[in-house]
Amino acid sequence: MSAFNAYFGLLRVGWVLVREGVVIALPSEGLPPSVSLAKSFVGIFARKSAKNQARSDRLSKAVERLGPSYVKIGQFLATRPDVVGVDMANDLSQLQDRMAFFPHAAAKSSIEGSLGRKLDELYVSFGEPIAAASIAQVHPAEVETPGGTKRVAVKVIRPGVRQRFVNDIKAMYLVANLQERFLPSSRRLRPVEVTRTLEQTTKVEMDLRLEAAALSEIAENTEKDPGFRVPKVDWERTGRDVITMEWIDGVKMSDVEGLKAAGHDLNTLADTLIQSFLRHTLRDGFFHADMHPGNLFVDAAGTIVAVDMGIVGRLGNKERRFLAEILYGFITRDYVRVAEVHFEAGYVPAHHNTESFAQAIRAIGEPIHGQPAETISMGKLLTLLFEVTQLFDMETRPELVMLQKTMVVVEGVSRMLNPRFNMWKASEPVVGDWIRTNLGPKRIVTDLKDGLKAALKLAEAAPEIAAKTEKFHHELLRMSENGLRFDPQTTEAIGKAEAKHSRSGRLALWVIALTLLYIAWQLS
Repeated sequence: MSAFNAYFGLLRVGWVLVREGVVIALPSEGLPPSVSLAKSFVGIFARKSAKNQARSDRLSKAVERLGPSYVKIGQFLATRPDVVGVDMANDLSQLQDRMAFFPHAAAKSSIEGSLGRKLDELYVSFGEPIAAASIAQVHPAEVETPGGTKRVAVKVIRPGVRQRFVNDIKAMYLVANLQERFLPSSRRLRPVEVTRTLEQTTKVEMDLRLEAAALSEIAENTEKDPGFRVPKVDWERTGRDVITMEWIDGVKMSDVEGLKAAGHDLNTLADTLIQSFLRHTLRDGFFHADMHPGNLFVDAAGTIVAVDMGIVGRLGNKERRFLAEILYGFITRDYVRVAEVHFEAGYVPAHHNTESFAQAIRAIGEPIHGQPAETISMGKLLTLLFEVTQLFDMETRPELVMLQKTMVVVEGVSRMLNPRFNMWKASEPVVGDWIRTNLGPKRIVTDLKDGLKAALKLAEAAPEIAAKTEKFHHELLRMSENGLRFDPQTTEAIGKAEAKHSRSGRLALWVIALTLLYIAWQLS
């Protein structure tokens, strides 16, 4: 039934995309003739009204019909232009995460079930929802504190969204497996792993305790940072299905005229935003990965307050050095060093030629030099870089793609505030300081410390490794003498797998039959 549900879910998605005109709006360039013919054929089933709409509008309408979990899937794929293409990623990034409110009674039930206390015991007042997204909605409330009554924001998980997502993700896995099986060229993008990442990140986002933990961690990291903070978490009123946090009074960064009216310096805000993001990325290796203007407020003191930490990104030391060195290499026009960093990090397979890769890097860097600094986009530079790496079999690095997408968004917000925003000048105090600190003598000391720690761990594990090696040696001797034998459980599992394979053929026939019936019903 699980496989059947996945096939049926996939057919439903396909039918909605066809009806809303999304399929016929997809580019035909590079498609095999048979696929182009099929694309033209399904165009006859598209709604007439959809044919006159922009592709992004068609996509929004289709996702709206598919439901909340597909909004989240679309938003995730918007962060993966390497998988869906730059144009489609741009369309998906316009998806509005605004859904219908769910009833007040359902929110009350979720809160009481999650926290084990009555709503009246938790809050002095609890208002009607003011914003609703695909996973949760937000209510204004008040709590009693030693200093008096304080206003808070309460985020509550949408009822039934977890089970709905579990069902919908099966269709995504089916698509990913079919893609890897029938499109060998796509295996470099690791679609199954991308789907697994989507599943994991969304599960994390659906546990509001983890969002609270992310808020707490970034609050500690940025405690002494100028001009940036996140809301404080009320841990007493936070659980798996609910998070209570400080209420933010401020102007959204999307409201440029409102920021001007409030007397804020837009140029300073633009610089502060990009510098804060780079500090989080390079210094902490932990960043807010959904920094669109709707998630950014400016309070009365001119401090940027970032909300909605459901999606975050992490970078290890290697990834942070990689980012810093390639940026520094482009600035200094040291393209050979940029190429060497890719090979040292293991991102480009060793069988490729370093000089040839450096030549490709030069093709990106040279057009940049000589342009006015305010016209050079760091996000665009990284996008071009990842496009070139495809020619050299660089496998998808999800953490780097998420970083690149977030950087594009943050840079876009900064340019919205200041059209003549100079990305390089604004970022130099942070990037330059990090490079001087971490790529000089301190790097050697850090590497020595890391190497010493690794050696100590290896020494501690040596007895266990020796015991396992000896056991493995005895197993090999026994197998060479007696042959390879399966235990009863393994034999039974193989039998079940074969039976399942036989059933899958019959299932496929049922799927085809049901598809024809479904299309006939829709046309009737």
